[in-house]
Amino acid sequence: MMDPVEVTLLYQGKLQILPKVPVKSYEDFSVIYTPGVAQVVQEIVKDKEKSFQLTSRWNTVAIVTDGTRVLGLGNVGPEASLPVMEGKALLFKYLGGVDAFPLPISVKDPDSFINIVSALEPSFGGINLEDVESPKCFYILERLQERVNIPVWHDDQQGTAGAILAALINAMKLTGKGLDSKIVVFGAGAANIASVRLLRSYGFDPKRMIVIDREGVLHAERRDLDSMMFNNRWKYEVAVTTNGLNVTTVDDAFKDADILIAASMPGPNVIQKRWIRSMKEPVVFALANPIPEIYPQDAIDAGAKVVATGRSDFPNQVNNSLIFPGVFRGVLDSRSTKVDDEMVIAGAEALAEFARRKGISSNYIVPRMDEQEAYYELASAVAEKAVERGYARVKLAREDFRLMAKGRIEESRKRIRAVQSEG
Repeated sequence: MMDPVEVTLLYQGKLQILPKVPVKSYEDFSVIYTPGVAQVVQEIVKDKEKSFQLTSRWNTVAIVTDGTRVLGLGNVGPEASLPVMEGKALLFKYLGGVDAFPLPISVKDPDSFINIVSALEPSFGGINLEDVESPKCFYILERLQERVNIPVWHDDQQGTAGAILAALINAMKLTGKGLDSKIVVFGAGAANIASVRLLRSYGFDPKRMIVIDREGVLHAERRDLDSMMFNNRWKYEVAVTTNGLNVTTVDDAFKDADILIAASMPGPNVIQKRWIRSMKEPVVFALANPIPEIYPQDAIDAGAKVVATGRSDFPNQVNNSLIFPGVFRGVLDSRSTKVDDEMVIAGAEALAEFARRKGISSNYIVPRMDEQEAYYELASAVAEKAVERGYARVKLAREDFRLMAKGRIEESRKRIRAVQSEG
């Protein structure tokens, strides 16, 4: 395998723009540009919605970051975040057939960030927020969802939470666990706070969830609760709505728990084997990268029945790349104005159902990223839910959305292969 720096030096980046419209003669410019393009402009002046039909906007997403929380590297700044955003754009295109534009911006103030992204709305069909530090990311997402009329998504929140739910649905089927499960949520960053919200929306009892941060168990009597209320109201809400068992120690949190969802600091040995042994035939998701909080074999040795990580070289990779390409394919195809938790749940259920049709086992609870058909199913489920929720401008049956997604993803891959075949 080539060194990543060598690869990017060789290609000088991961992306380029190629035209869709052929240019065969000098006369074509008068149609593509001036004077012919003026007719297209006038059509959009009469009806702004036609920008989705007469331009590429219908299939475009902005990947926006301030570079404050990039991978596990922290606050690297907008310039250094660009390789990650380019990679994300490549996944958007290859997995979802979506044209995504990396847009790191040099602004730290959340309201300035919101103003800049809001001003981009006329150019895009959706916004993907990426690698924005917590708790700022919660505020930015909420305000943008209220302010713009296109879907806004924060992948570190909704994408990760959706992948966790998809995997958890099938892990529970294998282990006979239900919505009354006792769940330990290890880590209180963007991914796990969003997961608590999504699992609650799905039907899990928040009083049976126990969230653990760097200081220990979140509970209603924590000494830092008042400062949390002012500095991170999203985490505060989790603290006061979960842990109905009134657990205050980490050992008691793990005792007789059914499920562990860890999205915290890289391991190994962040999660101790003795904690796993104290659980009840547990489902263990250790999602930190590049090293999970506990290695899968160690978790299995301690009694885990199903184990997932964030890595592709272990079974059961729970990664937001399973979610965001299909979600955006679905919202763009339905021309949805929003993406909400109900749509994420629909997508997660579609992924879980796809895996069940293939045959789930302790080593296969979610589709792999190379199972292309899974993205068609997810996209069509999200699009159908957008219609049901009243957000869709395009209203079709689920099968029609599935065929649309299949055609667009296959066409995208065909074009990529054609370029690759030319060297």
